[in-house]
Amino acid sequence: MSTTATRLNPFVLMLDPEAVISAMETSATLSSLRQHICRPLDKPLIPKIRDAATRAFDAVIDADGFMDTGSELYRDAQPALGAVH
Repeated sequence: MSTTATRLNPFVLMLDPEAVISAMETSATLSSLRQHICRPLDKPLIPKIRDAATRAFDAVIDADGFMDTGSELYRDAQPALGAVH
């Protein structure tokens, strides 16, 4: 296999990651790219709610043990499923 074909084949490059890393470190094209660091997840986008009424409502919802998954409605709408299960 020729050197150019080896260099352009991503599967061959996966077998030699050190060559890829050294090529990236010495690449003039990559080093000339503009660089800046983006950290969009550093600060939460959703503000915390400090309202006592909202916290009380959330506590009631969290304490409720009932979870409506809708599986009964799905089973009733699909009678053939009742025969299988």
